[in-house]
Amino acid sequence: MAMHFNLADMIEAVADRVPDREALVCGNRRATYAQLDERATQLAHFLQSRGVQAGNNVGLYMYNCVEYLEAMLACFKLRAVPINVNYRYVDDELRYIFDNADLVACVLNRQFVPHLAVIEDSVSDLKACIAVEDGSEPASASSPEIVEFEQALQGQPAQRDFAERSEDDLFILYTGGTTGLPKGVIWSHKALLFAAMGGGGHFSPLGPCEKASDIVSRIAEQPVTGIALAPLMHGASWWYACIQLLAGNKLVLNHHHSLNGEQVWDICEREKINALQIVGDAMAIPLLDALEANPGRWDLSTIFGMSSGGAVFSQIKQDGFRAHFPGIRIINSFGSSESGQMGADSGSRKPEGGLGNVTRSAFMDVILEEDGAHRKARAGERGIFARSGHIPEGYYGDPEKTARTFIVVEGKRWLLTGDEARLEGDDTITVFGRGSNCINSGGEKVFPEEVEDALKAHASIFDALVVGTPDPRWGNRVLAVVQLREGRELSLDAIQTHCRKHIAGYKIPRALVLVDKIPRSPSGKPDYKTASRIAHEQSESCSA
Repeated sequence: MAMHFNLADMIEAVADRVPDREALVCGNRRATYAQLDERATQLAHFLQSRGVQAGNNVGLYMYNCVEYLEAMLACFKLRAVPINVNYRYVDDELRYIFDNADLVACVLNRQFVPHLAVIEDSVSDLKACIAVEDGSEPASASSPEIVEFEQALQGQPAQRDFAERSEDDLFILYTGGTTGLPKGVIWSHKALLFAAMGGGGHFSPLGPCEKASDIVSRIAEQPVTGIALAPLMHGASWWYACIQLLAGNKLVLNHHHSLNGEQVWDICEREKINALQIVGDAMAIPLLDALEANPGRWDLSTIFGMSSGGAVFSQIKQDGFRAHFPGIRIINSFGSSESGQMGADSGSRKPEGGLGNVTRSAFMDVILEEDGAHRKARAGERGIFARSGHIPEGYYGDPEKTARTFIVVEGKRWLLTGDEARLEGDDTITVFGRGSNCINSGGEKVFPEEVEDALKAHASIFDALVVGTPDPRWGNRVLAVVQLREGRELSLDAIQTHCRKHIAGYKIPRALVLVDKIPRSPSGKPDYKTASRIAHEQSESCSA
């Protein structure tokens, strides 16, 4: 059969070339490429025997584990579609995603089985429900029937006798949680490969593959050992995992259910980690704190790279890692579930600040709406950061949102990311932040991410989010929701004095709410909806 720009085709080719190379490590579980491929093939045959077909959606409802990647690859082998399910969802949210995503099967940790009993109306027709043992007690009765993961593999053939695949097979990533209900972003394998995974050439000097079979020439001779610190249910971590596998590298997963800096550095020392993948400051802060509190505890001399995407990675935190790892290569990427990777911050900050600066290209631009039509921005104009070329097909089951987000300009289809940006005179793009979170105060636009960057440069602040609250004079005022470091105290006046050194006066927080913990998703993404609710509830006690 022909080989396509299909993730199963390409990972199988890697497994055939380096079968005995270690592929995955998660806690005390280890797997070579041959073992990963064989077990995924067996699981694919089991799913097939239960009636799962090409195009069917299969839920992955797990913490980080080897089985997560085995189930993902099993779906790809069948041309089925793995769907990430947030393990923190409560019953109503679970019911929503099982219904909205049209799940026909599910692979889940044993401890999550009781949740399925509560949403029985949404799972009663599942063709297969496979539980990964995690030490929790089996449910006395369950609906649907639960099959243990290892039992599902028993007796299943290891031959790859599946139908020919396509570069147009689907990958659907559910994203959400900061505002509104989760939404499924529909990617073709080829589009996702080139938009988010470097075209299979992320670690190779040869660059992206020109044809699918080129993947074997992109396999690293000296494999890089990389650790994904976010949960695999988060797109940035899931994609990083695929990047590692496509390169024949070793992927290490954080098997703990939360991020503890000391635990992470223990893993890094033991596995001789070369590169870390994080999601912004929420992960950077505990990692840096652990290093500061334990000087000389770990031998981390093998580390030479760090990448971040999906959330703000402030300059002060990047500098913190450079102090501990001289010469480390840090990549601070712009991107989202809809855009993939849109380039990395060049480190050049323009007037009026912004989150960073990237180079304009034929597939990356600023688009604005004028007189009911869209056009590309001219130098100095602000619009929406946009991507063309390898982009998603749209949102699953939501043609209206698809039509608003994916538009045609000058005969080319573009994705509007939602981030406001300005085209500079030197043909670069300054990115300011998510327009939906923008605070309009007295006619001035304030982007929360930029203010948060300034706040987190203060030594007493552990974490912070910024939201807008109603103001009778200015329409909205900037409010800082702040988590202080243990034993520290900080006033609004002190915060304002500090921020004036970093940002313009109209962006300075005018009110302050102190919290025990900043609301974030498991991956570290900010939960502005909850932060705004907290701000409104406590607004009467805020200092003006």
